[in-house]
Amino acid sequence: MDIRQLRYFVAIAEQGSMTRAASFLHVAQPALSLHLRNMEEELGAALLYRSSRGVSLTEAGHILLRNARVIINQLALVEDEIRGQESDPAGEVRLGLPGTISQILAVPLITAAHKRFPKIKLQVSDAMSGFVLSWIREGTVDLAVLYGKDESHGIRTQKLIEEELQLLGPTKGEFEGQPASADGSVRFADALELPLILPSKGHGLRDQLIRTADMLDLDLNTTIDVDSYSNIKRLVEEGLGFSILPKNAIAAEVADGRLRCHSFCEPPVRRSVYLAHSLERPMTNAVKAIHSVTRDTLRKLARDGSWVGVEVIEDQDQRL
Repeated sequence: MDIRQLRYFVAIAEQGSMTRAASFLHVAQPALSLHLRNMEEELGAALLYRSSRGVSLTEAGHILLRNARVIINQLALVEDEIRGQESDPAGEVRLGLPGTISQILAVPLITAAHKRFPKIKLQVSDAMSGFVLSWIREGTVDLAVLYGKDESHGIRTQKLIEEELQLLGPTKGEFEGQPASADGSVRFADALELPLILPSKGHGLRDQLIRTADMLDLDLNTTIDVDSYSNIKRLVEEGLGFSILPKNAIAAEVADGRLRCHSFCEPPVRRSVYLAHSLERPMTNAVKAIHSVTRDTLRKLARDGSWVGVEVIEDQDQRL
Protein backbone atom coordinates (compact mmCIF):
# COMPACT_ATOMS: atom_id res chain seq x y z
CA MET A 1 0.00 0.00 0.00
CA ASP A 2 1.09 3.57 -0.57
CA ILE A 3 0.01 6.88 0.93
CA ARG A 4 -2.30 7.61 -2.00
CA GLN A 5 -4.25 4.41 -1.38
CA LEU A 6 -4.53 5.26 2.32
CA ARG A 7 -5.90 8.70 1.47
CA TYR A 8 -8.38 7.14 -0.95
CA PHE A 9 -9.53 4.67 1.71
CA VAL A 10 -10.00 7.41 4.35
CA ALA A 11 -12.09 9.41 1.88
CA ILE A 12 -14.28 6.38 1.08
CA ALA A 13 -14.80 5.67 4.79
CA GLU A 14 -15.64 9.30 5.62
CA GLN A 15 -17.91 9.84 2.62
CA GLY A 16 -19.74 6.54 3.13
CA SER A 17 -20.11 6.05 -0.61
CA MET A 18 -17.82 5.19 -3.52
CA THR A 19 -19.63 7.71 -5.70
CA ARG A 20 -19.28 10.58 -3.19
CA ALA A 21 -15.65 9.66 -2.50
CA ALA A 22 -14.82 9.65 -6.22
CA SER A 23 -16.39 13.09 -6.59
CA PHE A 24 -14.59 14.39 -3.48
CA LEU A 25 -11.21 13.08 -4.69
CA HIS A 26 -11.79 14.01 -8.36
CA VAL A 27 -10.97 10.40 -9.30
CA ALA A 28 -12.92 8.14 -11.65
CA GLN A 29 -15.01 5.66 -9.67
CA PRO A 30 -13.70 2.56 -11.53
CA ALA A 31 -10.13 3.59 -10.69
CA LEU A 32 -11.11 4.12 -7.03
CA SER A 33 -12.78 0.70 -6.90
CA LEU A 34 -9.64 -0.89 -8.39
CA HIS A 35 -7.45 0.69 -5.69
CA LEU A 36 -9.78 -0.66 -3.03
CA ARG A 37 -9.76 -4.18 -4.47
CA ASN A 38 -5.96 -4.11 -4.62
CA MET A 39 -5.80 -3.08 -0.95
CA GLU A 40 -8.18 -5.85 0.08
CA GLU A 41 -6.19 -8.44 -1.90
CA GLU A 42 -2.92 -7.23 -0.39
CA LEU A 43 -4.30 -7.33 3.14
CA GLY A 44 -6.24 -10.53 2.62
CA ALA A 45 -9.37 -9.09 4.22
CA ALA A 46 -12.54 -7.29 3.21
CA LEU A 47 -12.45 -3.64 4.26
CA LEU A 48 -15.99 -2.58 3.42
CA TYR A 49 -19.54 -3.87 3.39
CA ARG A 50 -21.29 -2.78 0.19
CA SER A 51 -25.02 -2.09 -0.04
CA SER A 52 -27.43 -0.03 -2.11
CA ARG A 53 -27.19 2.71 0.54
CA GLY A 54 -23.42 3.00 0.37
CA VAL A 55 -20.54 1.38 2.21
CA SER A 56 -19.68 0.70 5.85
CA LEU A 57 -16.50 -0.51 7.50
CA THR A 58 -15.73 -4.09 8.43
CA GLU A 59 -13.69 -4.79 11.55
CA ALA A 60 -10.54 -4.83 9.40
CA GLY A 61 -11.69 -1.57 7.83
CA HIS A 62 -11.96 0.12 11.23
CA ILE A 63 -8.43 -1.00 12.08
CA LEU A 64 -7.07 0.33 8.80
CA LEU A 65 -8.94 3.64 9.12
CA ARG A 66 -7.60 4.29 12.60
CA ASN A 67 -4.02 3.63 11.56
CA ALA A 68 -4.31 5.34 8.17
CA ARG A 69 -5.28 8.60 9.87
CA VAL A 70 -2.24 8.35 12.14
CA ILE A 71 0.07 7.67 9.17
CA ILE A 72 -1.37 10.52 7.10
CA ASN A 73 -1.14 12.96 10.01
CA GLN A 74 2.43 11.90 10.73
CA LEU A 75 3.39 12.39 7.09
CA ALA A 76 1.85 15.87 7.15
CA LEU A 77 3.93 16.66 10.22
CA VAL A 78 7.10 15.56 8.42
CA GLU A 79 6.20 17.67 5.41
CA ASP A 80 5.67 20.66 7.72
CA GLU A 81 9.13 20.25 9.23
CA ILE A 82 10.79 19.91 5.84
CA ARG A 83 9.06 22.94 4.38
CA GLY A 84 9.57 25.05 7.47
CA GLN A 85 5.94 26.02 7.65
CA GLU A 86 5.87 27.68 11.04
CA SER A 87 5.79 31.16 9.55
CA ASP A 88 3.46 30.30 6.65
CA PRO A 89 1.51 27.09 7.41
CA ALA A 90 -0.40 25.26 4.71
CA GLY A 91 -2.65 22.23 4.51
CA GLU A 92 -6.18 21.15 5.41
CA VAL A 93 -7.63 21.46 8.91
CA ARG A 94 -10.98 19.98 9.98
CA LEU A 95 -12.92 21.70 12.77
CA GLY A 96 -16.09 20.42 14.42
CA LEU A 97 -18.59 22.82 16.00
CA PRO A 98 -21.90 22.40 17.83
CA GLY A 99 -24.64 23.92 15.69
CA THR A 100 -25.42 26.74 18.12
CA ILE A 101 -21.78 27.81 18.23
CA SER A 102 -21.36 27.45 14.48
CA GLN A 103 -24.04 30.10 13.94
CA ILE A 104 -21.93 32.57 15.93
CA LEU A 105 -18.38 31.47 15.17
CA ALA A 106 -18.15 29.95 11.69
CA VAL A 107 -18.18 33.07 9.50
CA PRO A 108 -15.88 35.25 11.68
CA LEU A 109 -13.49 32.33 12.12
CA ILE A 110 -13.31 31.42 8.43
CA THR A 111 -12.77 35.09 7.59
CA ALA A 112 -9.99 35.49 10.18
CA ALA A 113 -8.31 32.22 9.17
CA HIS A 114 -8.37 33.17 5.48
CA LYS A 115 -6.76 36.54 6.19
CA ARG A 116 -4.07 35.23 8.56
CA PHE A 117 -3.34 31.86 6.95
CA PRO A 118 -4.37 31.96 3.27
CA LYS A 119 -2.64 28.65 2.47
CA ILE A 120 -4.73 26.71 5.00
CA LYS A 121 -7.94 25.10 3.79
CA LEU A 122 -10.32 25.16 6.76
CA GLN A 123 -13.17 22.65 6.67
CA VAL A 124 -15.90 23.44 9.24
CA SER A 125 -18.57 20.87 10.08
CA ASP A 126 -21.38 21.30 12.60
CA ALA A 127 -23.74 18.95 14.37
CA MET A 128 -25.22 18.27 17.80
CA SER A 129 -22.52 18.44 20.47
CA GLY A 130 -22.58 14.67 21.05
CA PHE A 131 -21.64 14.03 17.43
CA VAL A 132 -18.84 16.61 17.59
CA LEU A 133 -17.42 14.83 20.63
CA SER A 134 -17.44 11.54 18.70
CA TRP A 135 -15.68 13.22 15.78
CA ILE A 136 -12.72 14.38 17.88
CA ARG A 137 -12.45 10.99 19.59
CA GLU A 138 -12.49 9.11 16.28
CA GLY A 139 -10.15 11.49 14.47
CA THR A 140 -12.75 12.69 11.98
CA VAL A 141 -11.82 16.28 12.90
CA ASP A 142 -8.52 17.78 14.05
CA LEU A 143 -10.09 20.29 16.46
CA ALA A 144 -13.46 20.62 18.14
CA VAL A 145 -15.35 23.15 20.21
CA LEU A 146 -17.22 21.35 22.99
CA TYR A 147 -19.74 22.16 25.68
CA GLY A 148 -18.01 20.59 28.67
CA LYS A 149 -14.72 18.74 28.90
CA ASP A 150 -14.28 15.27 27.51
CA GLU A 151 -13.85 12.69 30.26
CA SER A 152 -11.86 10.27 28.09
CA HIS A 153 -8.09 10.02 28.03
CA GLY A 154 -6.08 11.35 25.12
CA ILE A 155 -8.04 14.59 24.71
CA ARG A 156 -6.73 17.97 25.78
CA THR A 157 -9.28 20.70 26.41
CA GLN A 158 -8.90 24.39 27.09
CA LYS A 159 -11.80 26.23 28.73
CA LEU A 160 -12.33 29.49 26.89
CA ILE A 161 -15.65 30.98 27.96
CA GLU A 162 -18.66 30.39 30.21
CA GLU A 163 -22.14 31.01 28.86
CA GLU A 164 -25.16 32.03 30.93
CA LEU A 165 -28.36 30.02 30.65
CA GLN A 166 -31.67 31.75 31.33
CA LEU A 167 -35.29 30.83 31.91
CA LEU A 168 -37.53 32.12 29.13
CA GLY A 169 -41.27 32.35 28.96
CA PRO A 170 -44.08 33.98 27.02
CA THR A 171 -44.75 37.67 27.57
CA LYS A 172 -48.31 36.90 28.70
CA GLY A 173 -49.14 35.01 31.88
CA GLU A 174 -47.26 34.67 35.14
CA PHE A 175 -44.68 32.31 36.52
CA GLU A 176 -46.09 29.91 39.07
CA GLY A 177 -43.66 31.18 41.68
CA GLN A 178 -42.38 34.68 42.40
CA PRO A 179 -38.74 35.46 41.53
CA ALA A 180 -36.50 34.50 44.42
CA SER A 181 -34.61 37.79 44.63
CA ALA A 182 -35.12 41.50 44.11
CA ASP A 183 -33.16 41.48 40.86
CA GLY A 184 -35.80 39.27 39.23
CA SER A 185 -33.76 36.07 39.18
CA VAL A 186 -35.46 32.70 39.61
CA ARG A 187 -34.37 29.71 41.66
CA PHE A 188 -33.44 26.75 39.49
CA ALA A 189 -35.63 24.48 41.63
CA ASP A 190 -38.67 26.70 40.94
CA ALA A 191 -38.02 26.56 37.21
CA LEU A 192 -38.16 22.77 37.28
CA GLU A 193 -41.77 23.01 38.49
CA LEU A 194 -42.77 24.73 35.23
CA PRO A 195 -43.88 22.93 32.03
CA LEU A 196 -40.52 22.83 30.25
CA ILE A 197 -39.79 22.59 26.54
CA LEU A 198 -36.20 21.40 26.08
CA PRO A 199 -33.95 19.52 23.65
CA SER A 200 -34.09 15.74 24.01
CA LYS A 201 -31.67 13.61 26.03
CA GLY A 202 -28.26 13.41 24.41
CA HIS A 203 -28.31 17.09 23.45
CA GLY A 204 -25.50 18.97 25.21
CA LEU A 205 -27.82 21.54 26.77
CA ARG A 206 -30.21 18.91 28.13
CA ASP A 207 -27.30 16.92 29.59
CA GLN A 208 -25.96 20.07 31.29
CA LEU A 209 -29.35 20.75 32.89
CA ILE A 210 -29.67 17.14 34.03
CA ARG A 211 -26.26 17.40 35.76
CA THR A 212 -27.32 20.63 37.48
CA ALA A 213 -30.58 19.04 38.66
CA ASP A 214 -28.73 15.94 39.90
CA MET A 215 -26.40 18.10 42.00
CA LEU A 216 -29.47 19.52 43.73
CA ASP A 217 -31.10 16.08 44.02
CA LEU A 218 -33.94 17.23 41.74
CA ASP A 219 -35.66 15.66 38.74
CA LEU A 220 -35.68 17.31 35.32
CA ASN A 221 -38.89 16.58 33.43
CA THR A 222 -40.25 18.04 30.22
CA THR A 223 -43.64 18.41 28.60
CA ILE A 224 -42.21 18.71 25.06
CA ASP A 225 -38.82 17.62 23.64
CA VAL A 226 -37.63 19.53 20.56
CA ASP A 227 -34.08 19.50 19.15
CA SER A 228 -34.33 22.97 17.61
CA TYR A 229 -33.83 26.28 19.38
CA SER A 230 -35.97 28.13 16.84
CA ASN A 231 -38.90 25.75 17.35
CA ILE A 232 -38.51 25.86 21.14
CA LYS A 233 -38.71 29.65 21.07
CA ARG A 234 -41.80 29.58 18.86
CA LEU A 235 -43.54 27.11 21.16
CA VAL A 236 -42.74 29.22 24.22
CA GLU A 237 -43.95 32.34 22.43
CA GLU A 238 -47.23 30.52 21.71
CA GLY A 239 -47.63 29.93 25.45
CA LEU A 240 -47.13 26.16 25.45
CA GLY A 241 -44.50 26.22 28.17
CA PHE A 242 -41.16 27.60 29.33
CA SER A 243 -37.58 26.77 28.42
CA ILE A 244 -33.96 27.20 29.47
CA LEU A 245 -31.65 28.43 26.73
CA PRO A 246 -28.41 30.40 26.37
CA LYS A 247 -28.86 34.14 26.82
CA ASN A 248 -27.40 34.81 23.37
CA ALA A 249 -29.93 32.48 21.72
CA ILE A 250 -32.92 34.48 23.01
CA ALA A 251 -31.50 38.02 23.02
CA ALA A 252 -33.23 39.13 19.80
CA GLU A 253 -36.68 37.85 20.83
CA VAL A 254 -36.37 39.41 24.29
CA ALA A 255 -35.31 42.74 22.77
CA ASP A 256 -38.33 42.62 20.44
CA GLY A 257 -40.67 41.93 23.37
CA ARG A 258 -41.67 38.52 22.05
CA LEU A 259 -40.20 36.59 25.00
CA ARG A 260 -39.16 37.43 28.54
CA CYS A 261 -36.24 35.98 30.41
CA HIS A 262 -34.91 35.60 33.96
CA SER A 263 -31.43 34.78 35.20
CA PHE A 264 -31.02 31.93 37.66
CA CYS A 265 -29.99 32.02 41.28
CA GLU A 266 -29.50 29.24 43.81
CA PRO A 267 -27.49 28.34 41.77
CA PRO A 268 -26.61 30.46 38.73
CA VAL A 269 -26.67 28.18 35.69
CA ARG A 270 -23.82 28.39 33.21
CA ARG A 271 -22.11 26.07 30.78
CA SER A 272 -18.48 26.05 29.72
CA VAL A 273 -17.12 26.12 26.19
CA TYR A 274 -13.88 24.21 25.49
CA LEU A 275 -11.49 23.97 22.57
CA ALA A 276 -10.27 20.38 22.19
CA HIS A 277 -7.67 18.40 20.28
CA SER A 278 -6.40 14.84 20.46
CA LEU A 279 -3.10 14.06 22.15
CA GLU A 280 -2.85 10.82 20.18
CA ARG A 281 -2.28 12.60 16.85
CA PRO A 282 0.51 15.09 16.20
CA MET A 283 -0.60 18.68 15.61
CA THR A 284 0.70 20.01 12.32
CA ASN A 285 1.62 23.67 12.05
CA ALA A 286 -1.63 24.24 10.17
CA VAL A 287 -3.66 22.69 13.01
CA LYS A 288 -1.74 24.76 15.57
CA ALA A 289 -2.48 27.90 13.57
CA ILE A 290 -6.23 27.20 13.40
CA HIS A 291 -6.24 26.28 17.10
CA SER A 292 -4.80 29.72 17.85
CA VAL A 293 -7.15 31.66 15.58
CA THR A 294 -10.19 29.73 16.89
CA ARG A 295 -9.26 30.57 20.47
CA ASP A 296 -8.66 34.23 19.61
CA THR A 297 -11.89 34.56 17.61
CA LEU A 298 -14.02 33.00 20.35
CA ARG A 299 -12.63 35.38 22.93
CA LYS A 300 -12.99 38.38 20.63
CA LEU A 301 -16.68 37.58 20.05
CA ALA A 302 -17.18 37.44 23.82
CA ARG A 303 -15.28 40.64 24.59
CA ASP A 304 -16.82 42.83 21.89
CA GLY A 305 -20.38 41.79 22.76
CA SER A 306 -21.05 39.81 19.58
CA TRP A 307 -21.69 36.78 21.78
CA VAL A 308 -24.12 37.92 24.48
CA GLY A 309 -24.10 36.48 27.99
CA VAL A 310 -20.61 34.97 28.07
CA GLU A 311 -17.53 35.50 30.20
CA VAL A 312 -13.95 34.96 29.01
CA ILE A 313 -11.90 32.47 31.03
CA GLU A 314 -8.17 33.01 31.38
CA ASP A 315 -5.86 30.38 29.87
CA GLN A 316 -6.51 26.99 31.42
CA ASP A 317 -5.06 23.96 29.68
CA GLN A 318 -6.54 20.69 30.94
CA ARG A 319 -5.13 17.27 30.14
CA LEU A 320 -7.54 14.37 30.66
